[in-house]
Amino acid sequence: YSATKTGADLLVSSYYHTYGLETVICRGSNNYGPHQYPEKLIPLMILNALASDRLPVYGDGGNVRNWLFVEDFARGIGHALLHGEPGEVYNCGGPDECDNLAVVNRIIELTGADPDLIEFVTDRPGHDRRYSLSSAKLQALGWRAQVRFDEGLARTVDWYRDNEWWWGPVRSGDYREYYERHYGRALKA
Repeated sequence: YSATKTGADLLVSSYYHTYGLETVICRGSNNYGPHQYPEKLIPLMILNALASDRLPVYGDGGNVRNWLFVEDFARGIGHALLHGEPGEVYNCGGPDECDNLAVVNRIIELTGADPDLIEFVTDRPGHDRRYSLSSAKLQALGWRAQVRFDEGLARTVDWYRDNEWWWGPVRSGDYREYYERHYGRALKA
């Protein structure tokens, strides 16, 4: 996944340098919010917590991420396109860092789930311990993230709680196979 994103950046950059195509690259930190596919940490934990299913946490849960609400990322991309310089790269990171275990514990608080649902699973190979971006270059153009993590997470939990019509079909069928393939094995380790 990271390799394809890097490859895309290089392809876009080559079109700027080779053909003069006015491009801007905007790299986001970990996004979260409504409509996110449930393979990602936050929607997976929300939906599992709402269903009283186990909450698989990789390793010791100490992996730190820089969280960015999806609407802030959309605004960041728009800001980079309108105010950025062609050929430049802008990082778009959230205002808050949080480790995965703290994220899961906050989701437990917001959903009223049982903390005993947390189950530590074998960490995946090459899992970054810390992933964070500096948004200083984009902020110098006047962009700021507007949604703090606690507010965005509460809004996200509410959205998933209120929109089973969207995620219900997503969590059945092919998703169940994906979940068992990625988490079922780890839970047995």
